[in-house]
Amino acid sequence: MTTPYQLPLQTITDYARDGAVVLRGVLTPAEVRKLAEGIEHNLAHPSPLCLVASPPDDPGRFVEDFCTWPDNMAYRALMLNSALPRVSAGLMQSDTVRLYHDHLLVKEPGTRQPTPWHQDQPYYNVAGRQNVSFWIPVDPVPLASTLRFVAGSHAGTWYMPRTFRDNQAKWFPDGTLAELPQIDAHPEQFKQLAWALHPGDAVAFHMLTLHASSGVGPANRRRVFSARYLGDDARHAVRPWRTSPPFSGLASRLADGAPMDDPLFPMVWSNDGNL
Repeated sequence: MTTPYQLPLQTITDYARDGAVVLRGVLTPAEVRKLAEGIEHNLAHPSPLCLVASPPDDPGRFVEDFCTWPDNMAYRALMLNSALPRVSAGLMQSDTVRLYHDHLLVKEPGTRQPTPWHQDQPYYNVAGRQNVSFWIPVDPVPLASTLRFVAGSHAGTWYMPRTFRDNQAKWFPDGTLAELPQIDAHPEQFKQLAWALHPGDAVAFHMLTLHASSGVGPANRRRVFSARYLGDDARHAVRPWRTSPPFSGLASRLADGAPMDDPLFPMVWSNDGNL
């Protein structure tokens, strides 16, 4: 019998300070195998939100998809029944946990397309500080291809979200948010965190933590599933633009500033045990 994952108290402290932590062995081998099956099913049956995020001349292929958990039983089981909801509550220090959405990120062997430095929350329709994203590979990820974070960058500053391939401001108007600092040009100013990962490991990070990654080598396939959760203080932030991912029709049901109480975002954990 597999011992249930226990979240170390130091990891909770590190998450509050740094905005990113590594979780070794948070998933069981059986959960990893099932998740890999779910990813392959997703790739074979992409949703209307699926996109190729690499250019045509890239020797590899970077595929993303979103919000398929209701129809993907492997994703659903992981997001509802694994250790992730309970771990989310601990990291967020929240009495409740709501599922926010899933995000598939697959870089096929030889993909050159990097993922540039960015925060996630400015692309979303959510306000509040209690949140967590899990970046979960089902393939080994060497240090050269893993996700990198700027420690402490979740403290409060929102940076301008831009399109990854052409650097356009499609969300907040130019000048309304701070511009991204030159992180790689000034490594002495920005402490970076990064971990090589094995199947079963995950990294957890705040939706305001700056993060980036490189491409992958010709012999490396990097299949990653992201699971995202919201805590007590999460509120709907109605945007006049298409968010990433979009939630069509939500603004007609959920007022701006309202708790995220909608069937799209089921409660998956509660401190009192009642769901």
